[in-house]
Amino acid sequence: MSAQLKVMLGNHPHTRPLKDGTVPVPGVDCQYPESTPLPPAFARMVRDLAYDICEMPMATYLQALDAGIPVTLLPVVLVGSTHHRSLTRLPEGPEIGPADLAGHRVGVRAYGQTTGLWVRGWLQEEYGVKSSDVTWVTTEDVHVAQYVNPPNVERSKAERVADLLRSHDVSAAVLGPKAIGGQGAGLVPLVADAEQAGQAWIERHGTIPANHLLVVRDDVLRDSPDAVRAVYRALAQAIADTAGERDDSPAGRAVTAGWSLRLTACVEIAAQYAREQGLIGQGVDVAAIERKTAFLDS
Repeated sequence: MSAQLKVMLGNHPHTRPLKDGTVPVPGVDCQYPESTPLPPAFARMVRDLAYDICEMPMATYLQALDAGIPVTLLPVVLVGSTHHRSLTRLPEGPEIGPADLAGHRVGVRAYGQTTGLWVRGWLQEEYGVKSSDVTWVTTEDVHVAQYVNPPNVERSKAERVADLLRSHDVSAAVLGPKAIGGQGAGLVPLVADAEQAGQAWIERHGTIPANHLLVVRDDVLRDSPDAVRAVYRALAQAIADTAGERDDSPAGRAVTAGWSLRLTACVEIAAQYAREQGLIGQGVDVAAIERKTAFLDS
C-alpha cells in the first residue's frame, strides 16, 4: 500500500514535474494542494502543521525551529537570489543611500519576511546600520504565531509595502523578488550597483541567499522516512532535469538539492543574521540538522 503525503509546493519550473507526474514519486501517493498566493500556506504549516512536507521561507523555518515547532529542514533550495536590489525608494524622492537609513522608517511586508532578513543582514554587514537603528513598518504579521515583534516594528493599515512609500510614510521599502516587478514597478534600488554588490556578497560568503527551502513534519520524518526520501529524490531529479530552464544568474544557481558546503554556509549565515536581528533567540546547530537528514542521500 502506498504511503500518502500532502506536499505543499509553489509553482516553479522545478516543481512542475512532480505536480504533473512527469517525475513520479515511487511508493508514495502525493497530494499537491494549491495556495494562491503561497504565503498563507506557510502560516498554516507552522501554526497548524497542515501539510506533511511544505515549501518554507528561510526566516519562517528559523523562527519555527526557535519556537520548538516540530518540523525539520530538508536540503532543497527552491527559491533564492541576492537582495541588494530589494531595498528600494521612490525615483523622484531624495537620493537616500543605505548608510543613511539609521533613524528612518523602512517598509517591509513582515518583520519575519526572508527578503527582509537578508536585506537587514547586508545592511549591517556592509553599511553598519543595525536592525535596531531603523523603524520597520509592516503590512502583515509574521507566520510563526509565538513570535513577538521588537519595539522598533510598527504595523501599518496599508495593504501593500509600495503604498507605504508612495504615501511617504517610509523612506525606503523592502520588496521581495515578485513584488519588485509588480507593486514595485518604477521604484529604484538604494544600492546603485546592486547586481555587483550582490555578486560581491556571494564571493565573500561562498553561497547564495536562499529564500524558500523545504521542511517536513517531524512525525512524518520519523514514521515514514522512506516516503520522505522518495519525495526528496524525486524533487532532486526534477531540479536536475530542469537545469536548462535556469540561467546563470544568482536566482538560477540558487536552486539546488543536497547538503553542500554552500547550503551549510547559507543556513549558518541566515541564522547569524536572524539572531542579530532578534528574529530568533538561540543559535542553530546546522550539523545536527545535516545528521538528521543524511539518510536522504544514502
